[in-house]
Amino acid sequence: MGNTVAREDFEWVYTDQPHADRRKEILAKHPEIKALMKPDYNLIWVVVLMVLAQLTAFYLVKELDWKWVIFWAYVFGSCISHSMTLAIHEISHNSAFGNSKAMWNRWFGIFANLPLGLPYSISFKRYHMDHHRYLGGDGIDVDIPTNFEGWFFCTRFRKFIWIVLQPFFYAIRPLCINPKPITRLEIINLLAQLSFDVVMYYLWGVKSTFYMLAGSVLGLGLHPISGHFIAEHYMFLKGHETYSYYGPLNLLTFNVGYHNEHHDFPNIPGKSLPLVKKIAAEYYDNLPQYNSWIKVLYDFVMDDTISPYSRMKRQLKGEVKQD
Repeated sequence: MGNTVAREDFEWVYTDQPHADRRKEILAKHPEIKALMKPDYNLIWVVVLMVLAQLTAFYLVKELDWKWVIFWAYVFGSCISHSMTLAIHEISHNSAFGNSKAMWNRWFGIFANLPLGLPYSISFKRYHMDHHRYLGGDGIDVDIPTNFEGWFFCTRFRKFIWIVLQPFFYAIRPLCINPKPITRLEIINLLAQLSFDVVMYYLWGVKSTFYMLAGSVLGLGLHPISGHFIAEHYMFLKGHETYSYYGPLNLLTFNVGYHNEHHDFPNIPGKSLPLVKKIAAEYYDNLPQYNSWIKVLYDFVMDDTISPYSRMKRQLKGEVKQD
């Protein structure tokens, strides 16, 4: 259980990410995919219902025993919270209102953020666009773990702790790797979130507030849905940078498991990614894929050749444009 993994550094590559070239090739062969590049207006109503569901839960838990507050925070609240982060992921790609109404998407993302308890939406959008443009880019893509994470979380027990602490590392990693000046929208996101949290505490007390925050932290840590954090880009097979998952949890996560398809076509909403796979099956069927995020988590901990270092990393060339 205490064996050190073999990898001692990231997998440095000197080629461009594969998604841009594959996108051009697929569009040349299947131009009908362009018709899928449009907003998913159903996303608006799904997000509104999710916010209402969490508000209802905040009210219902306010007088429960603490053991039940914790139980429901993990069993229900964590699922909704993690699902909402992936709704925010969709909104960051302007999937709710379309590219022509970018600011509508930003305001809607702030609204979707409210039941998470912690300001997240605007900063996520800024860094996530870098992740798509400069996948694996050294000093730019904050989805890549820090050198400390790769060096320290190198045993089975430590990797388990690393999974539990995923929300913490995703929060502080941008400050370590690629700090950016705070924008006006981020301040608005922060003030809106703090106002909402204060109102929740005033109306329904400490148990509802705890349920809100615990659901977010638990849902992004040791949780079946959190398998997607590792499944998406950790190199279980040498030479493969992005992996898709085609299991049932896509129903709760806006099809984020269709990750090769998403990186190939980031302007296609998650709802339509299964259709992308169907149309261009010859490009996706033979790529490495998963059917269980739980197994991904288990394999990550138990396989001594896999660690936070198991990522492709590239030195970027030329001009880098960031949000």
